[in-house]
Amino acid sequence: MIRWFIFFGILFGCTTLRTTAQTPSFVTDSLDNYIKRGLAQWQVPGLALAIVHQQKVVVAKGYGVKDVTTKAPVDANTLFYIASNSKLFTGTALAHAAYRKKLQLDDKITRYFPDYSLYDTSASQLVSVRDMLTHRIGTKTFQGDFTFFNGNISRSEIMYRMRFMQPSAPFRQTFGYCNSCYLTAGEVLRKATNIPWEVYVYDSLLTPLEMRQSHTLSRGAERMKNIATPYTTAVNNQLTAVPYDDWDNLAPAASIISNANDLTHWLKMQLDSGRYNGKQILPWSVIAQTRDINTIISSRKNNTFPSTYRGYGLGLFVQDWNGYQVYWHSGGASGMVSYLAFIPALQVGFAILTNNDDQNFFTALWAQLLDAYTGMPYTDRNAPMLQAHLKEKEAQATANQKLQERQGNNKPPQPLEQYAGSYE
Repeated sequence: MIRWFIFFGILFGCTTLRTTAQTPSFVTDSLDNYIKRGLAQWQVPGLALAIVHQQKVVVAKGYGVKDVTTKAPVDANTLFYIASNSKLFTGTALAHAAYRKKLQLDDKITRYFPDYSLYDTSASQLVSVRDMLTHRIGTKTFQGDFTFFNGNISRSEIMYRMRFMQPSAPFRQTFGYCNSCYLTAGEVLRKATNIPWEVYVYDSLLTPLEMRQSHTLSRGAERMKNIATPYTTAVNNQLTAVPYDDWDNLAPAASIISNANDLTHWLKMQLDSGRYNGKQILPWSVIAQTRDINTIISSRKNNTFPSTYRGYGLGLFVQDWNGYQVYWHSGGASGMVSYLAFIPALQVGFAILTNNDDQNFFTALWAQLLDAYTGMPYTDRNAPMLQAHLKEKEAQATANQKLQERQGNNKPPQPLEQYAGSYE
């Protein structure tokens, strides 16, 4: 009986190893056509994809074009804004600084900025670096953010203006996505180490990971070589080029620019407990801290995806997918959206970079890859998302038409000369 148990244990173990080492048929047989079809359906000019599995780069390539005028193709070195995927770099940098005893994640912000204040006085005295990194200061998602980026407001001024953001929930009770919180955490890093965020991330993360083509700041993106042009279809469903964002005053939240090849290095490190090419870049304790859930977002079964919970660590979302723990984040800048995800238990990770901000194909592809690698039966993730998108576009067009009709017939009830006179 014991020998049978040993036999079946070996057999099961071999089967498991063989299964996790295999590349899913969706990737080997269907991926290219799936992406090409999706780009056409969603009017996405170009996409770059990286997949790392078992420390090997399975895919690192481009699809479509980086600019519709020049028709220059996207390749694995084409640069894209990764936007909020920068947050895990920031969370990792803070955890690394804490490991070096330059700060503690539970340090109060007022330790470094005595005059710092939030709307609520008690929260001002309690709010910590960890609170900033885990989106739990009580404000609504994106509250105030779009007042701050693409402007000339300094980082210190943004921090000052956070005191005017009236919370919608009690402190530390709910999740409210906050870019200015990440700026604040990045400024604490500067104060504690005497090194600006953009230099710390470059020196301690990008350089040892040999991410030589990546940038920590976005200003001057239009002059970078081999960078994708940002587009949108948000206006009248017509593909239109938009200006490159300047995220530098909120840099710790969203300013990194990278490409598929460089991001394979980041994914390899995430999947090898902080090692890259056999060298320990970060202690495992630093990596582990970023993955611990600090803020619970949902503990209910998802009706669309095979997931039952979702939380947030230090710069990344944590959730289950068909029984596997997935770490991921998305990123959105004007004209570009992206996804990064990795599943340590399956030793797989991927990065999706695109240059149209008015589409959900990048989400469909993200879900399709998660399905494939976690062994889910094939379900077309793209079709329902595309149908919902087209329905929304149709409703938007109808609303715009009604607005134009109202504006065209908008005449005062009396001739204008009858309104002339002196009024008190």
